[in-house]
Parts: sequence; structure tokens; C-alpha cells
Amino acid sequence: MIEQQHTAGGAHFAFTDRWGGVSAAPYETLNLGGAVGDRSAAVRANRELAAKELGLDPTDVRWMRQVHGREVVTADAPWTGDGPPEADGVVTARPGLALAVLTADCTPVLLADPGAGVVGAAHAGRPGLLAGVVPATVEAMCALGARPERILARTGPAVCGRCYEVPEEMRAEAERTVPGSGATTGRGTPAIDIPAGVARQLAACGVREVRLSPVCTLESADHFSYRRERVTGRQASYVWIAR
Repeated sequence: MIEQQHTAGGAHFAFTDRWGGVSAAPYETLNLGGAVGDRSAAVRANRELAAKELGLDPTDVRWMRQVHGREVVTADAPWTGDGPPEADGVVTARPGLALAVLTADCTPVLLADPGAGVVGAAHAGRPGLLAGVVPATVEAMCALGARPERILARTGPAVCGRCYEVPEEMRAEAERTVPGSGATTGRGTPAIDIPAGVARQLAACGVREVRLSPVCTLESADHFSYRRERVTGRQASYVWIAR
């Protein structure tokens, strides 16, 4: 199943779960990640299935080679050379071009300024959050004509702060770098709340409308979770402006 959200201004947000594809265990079934050990033919078929359900041409979806950094690239024409660039943020001002983020616990961040016709997507795990990939993506959108106060932000399914247990020193580092991201698990142990940190960063950038997904990937059997399963697939989050 794919959750879709639309706005009156033509912004589209979409979030997949793990069902409805062709991949075999342990990637069953709608694995969209091409670097997790699944058969490449299955991944291609799954990406085509997802695109078709969203009303997109698969060639109009831009993927990244995510590396947990803060590099942001601009998408327009198809990627050249060796395929998708190494990046954790991508922006475009091209209507109909969809930007995609792959996750299995990290927080996918989707951004759209329908007034400017500009969208952005960021992959925010702990390293990317602390490195500032989300503010960097907002900055790249603004370079294309977006305005922070007009940007609509959505996050997709991600591990929640009550489940993302980390050592105390890691929580302290996160809280120093991104105040508000330090958290405590349901068992009372140190944790990091990536979605909360993303919301704080977006607010600091001037983004007024931020909606966080209620789905925790570690708790949801309908979503891939690296923390729960280790060898597993990836769901995707998409954003685009309608032509």
C-alpha cells in the first residue's frame, strides 16, 4: 500500500510500506532499495510498480546514492555517468519530476513550495541530522526560488524517539548539535528522536508547516526496519509538483 497526500497547489507526497511487490524474503515484498542484496530485476519491477501506482513514469523518478552526509544535488535531466550521485539531499524546479528517498529507520524529509514550483527531499539519519542535511536542502531549494515560509514539510515512517536507543554520549552529542533531539526510550534509556530534531531544524530555517509521520518503523510490521531485521528492504518516500 502507498499512502499519498496532495495539496491544492499541486504538491504530491507519497510513502510506501513493504507490501505489494515481487521481492522474496527477507526483502518481501516491495523493496525499493538497490543496494541491500535483493535481485536487481525485482527492485526494477518494484520501482515500476510503485511509479505506476503513483501515476509517474519510472524515468521521471530521481534516486540518490545515500551516504549519510549533507551533500545536496539539483536534479533536472537524467543522471549521467555511473547513475545516481552520492548525496543525501536532492532538489528540483522541474514539474513532474519526482524525488525519492530510501529508508528503513532513518527519517525521510519531503519539502515542497508549490508557489515556486520547487521540491526537495532529504535522507536524515543520525549522521545526516547532525551534519545538517535538512537545512542544506532548504537552502538549495531557496537557491531555486523557494521561500522557507511557503515550504510544506512532511516526514515519512521512521524509528521514533522512544525506540531509537543509543549510548548516553551519543545522545548528548545529538542534543548539543541539534537541541531537542535528545530523548528517552520507553525503558528509560538514552535515545535520539530524529523526527523531532528534523522539526526543530526546519523551524529554525523558517519552515512553518511541518507534519511528522506517526509511524515508527521499528514498531510497524508493515514497514522495513534495519534495527529490527538487519537484512531487509527499503521503503521510499516521494515528492513532486504536478505538471
